[in-house]
Amino acid sequence: MQPGKFLLSIFLISLLFLGVAAHAQTPIIISGTVQDEDGSTLPGVSVTLKGTSTGTQTDSEGFYKLNISKPGNYTLTISSVGHVTQSKAVTLKSGQHLKSGFTLKSDTKNIDEVTVHGKTETQEVREQAFTVNAIETKRFANTTSDLNQVLNKTAGIRVREEGGVGSDFNFSINGLSGKAVKFFLDGVPLELMGSTMSLNNIPVNLAERMEVYKGVVPVSLGSDALGGAVNIITNQNINNYLDASYSIGSFNTHRLALNGQYSTAKGLIVKASAFANYSDNNYIMRGMEIWDEAQYKYVNKDFRRFHDQYKSAMGQLELGVINKKWADVFFLGFSYSGTDQDIQTGTRQDVVYGAVTKNGHAYNGSLRYKKDNLFIKGLNANVFASRSVDNYVVTDTSSYKYYWDGSRVKTSLAEISGTKTITNINRPRTFARANVGYQLSPVHSFNINYTYDHLKNETYDELLSDRADIPGILSKNIIGAAYQQNLLKDRLTNTLFGKFYGLSVQQSRYVSASGEYAKANDSQTYQGYGIASRFKILPDLGVKASFEKAYRLQEVGEMFGNGYTVIANLDLKPESSKNVNIGAFYGFTMNKHKLFIEGSWFYRNANDFIYAVVYKSNSSVSRYENTSKVKVNGLEGDIKYNYGDLLYFNTNISYQNAINNTKYSVGTTSGIPEATYLNKIPNQPWLFGNADLSIGRNNILGKASRMQFNLSTQYVHWFYLTWEAYGSKASKSTIPDQYVHNASISNSWNNGRYNLSLECRNFTNNLAFDNFRLQKPGRAFSVKMRYFLR
Repeated sequence: MQPGKFLLSIFLISLLFLGVAAHAQTPIIISGTVQDEDGSTLPGVSVTLKGTSTGTQTDSEGFYKLNISKPGNYTLTISSVGHVTQSKAVTLKSGQHLKSGFTLKSDTKNIDEVTVHGKTETQEVREQAFTVNAIETKRFANTTSDLNQVLNKTAGIRVREEGGVGSDFNFSINGLSGKAVKFFLDGVPLELMGSTMSLNNIPVNLAERMEVYKGVVPVSLGSDALGGAVNIITNQNINNYLDASYSIGSFNTHRLALNGQYSTAKGLIVKASAFANYSDNNYIMRGMEIWDEAQYKYVNKDFRRFHDQYKSAMGQLELGVINKKWADVFFLGFSYSGTDQDIQTGTRQDVVYGAVTKNGHAYNGSLRYKKDNLFIKGLNANVFASRSVDNYVVTDTSSYKYYWDGSRVKTSLAEISGTKTITNINRPRTFARANVGYQLSPVHSFNINYTYDHLKNETYDELLSDRADIPGILSKNIIGAAYQQNLLKDRLTNTLFGKFYGLSVQQSRYVSASGEYAKANDSQTYQGYGIASRFKILPDLGVKASFEKAYRLQEVGEMFGNGYTVIANLDLKPESSKNVNIGAFYGFTMNKHKLFIEGSWFYRNANDFIYAVVYKSNSSVSRYENTSKVKVNGLEGDIKYNYGDLLYFNTNISYQNAINNTKYSVGTTSGIPEATYLNKIPNQPWLFGNADLSIGRNNILGKASRMQFNLSTQYVHWFYLTWEAYGSKASKSTIPDQYVHNASISNSWNNGRYNLSLECRNFTNNLAFDNFRLQKPGRAFSVKMRYFLR
């Protein structure tokens, strides 16, 4: 990873430059924070220069910034519904940066009236016709959470990790998981940044909010998501800032995150972000079975993980302009990501590895362009293009078999498949997406999206002298078109859409009779469609419903294998599903009280589900096949309440009944239904919930300081590990009920510039499992230091 270290150094230097630049004076700037009498920050407050057209609104943290073109005497006016308007005379000189904060008093004349506040962007997202959760990350900024851990607290979502930091995970939305769920970063597929980039290693500070679409996904994302999508939204403000944090915790875990931006008065912007993670992941594995020579029998003991070290790093740099005649946004970007990872276990924790490693790195260059009112008013264009190279190597060359006590015995076989391998996977990729929207009138609007995705797969084993380097090519073309109507003064919104999916596969097939490879090309097309509607009974009370016939096209690893444990299957078909959502929401705001309640019923009927199954002629490897039909229906509910900045409470519960809807196995001629027909899908939670409580007070440890206490609980009901049709009830293997409790306390000084937090995860040290009873870490402590300059 020497090139990665070099690039990361460049990114860190760039961020240092941003920190220095953020201190530098810019031509006539006024900035500050607006708060309530109790110290709560006020979003959506109007800030204007009297007698001019210059003005803005405070952001979600109560911060405002004004750029003034000429020096002189001005009157600054601060106004908000339910508060007394303030004015302040200011004299501005060339090159001056005036910092001025305000505290607004409540308007006592209207103390008995209901104060209606403007809705935040997050609440507006929640009230879309699509079933979507919007998660603000501000509350988690001072925690050590990664994005997976934040999302795992959301209704309908289960993130099931196989171990500690950087471990593989299964992400599920409403019962559909794996590749059926797609991930995006500012609307761009996250996978473009390489296989080393994952939700479980992205720190929460790099995201401003996250949007989770369930089942029905808008065409603007240009994706073949079947079960839903997660869109990570980064800071889109043009303010200069630097956000730097470092944490250290149990199991020798270290996390570094840097994120910054610098903009000039002429609209030139430099954005940079980077993170680095390291962990030994040497937590205790409880009750592991091992042979005791003294007792001459197998006994259960506790052991530390000894081969699970994880390192990852990412750096990204973007340079561009905004607010030009020819472009509202134009950016060129480059990113690097890399990982070094030890592999400790297989799919079961009784299989222990002591030398297998996986190392990878990825490079990405990109272009972003956006222009509203292009050529004509109401015509908006958004274009993204990238070229990336993703490489990783899996090394399995040990001649030992390992045990949980760290002992080993000499063998003639490798650890995973028996044959020693150094498998290289190289995947260069070209991606382009164009989105065009047209607002014909306040009632009618249209949207067209085109996505082109071309990926080449090259796999070879370094230890083979005769390499059969036969690259495969996977090309996807996805076109989406949507029509939206806003009726009854925006009370009724209908979105009708259609999607076209095109898949082209090129890969040479092995012809056993001749011992040669013959070229094989295959093209497939599919059509999907859907509708999403929302009706507001009252301004803050509404119902919504959505339906989609969706497809999920095959992925490169499923079609071509991974070169060591998964073999190719060129006959694989895409997954398809009919998805239905019906829900309702209610929001209530009165003075400092805010309440939001939402609930929904969902239905998924999926066919040709793609699963990895053991290969018939070689039990040590697997391949992906279309094996099952799955039907899922369920309910979920979510309640959010906050009282100003003092108290926040959130609780949610999810029930999902996922059953095997495959009556007859593929190739079966007996006419006898499968034994597992209509059984619950094993190894999958079906009832779970979350609760979060945050309490905060200002000025406890000094002026302009804030102390915050957070407590959270996660509950997962017991579920079967294997099919419930097999064996007696007493002999069935199950995952027991699980309760995991987390707590943290943090304090910030100087209006959030300096932050310190202490955190304890799983403070009751309960035994926690996920996939196939793979144990997760027990009690863990951490401390995080964060510096935020704006």
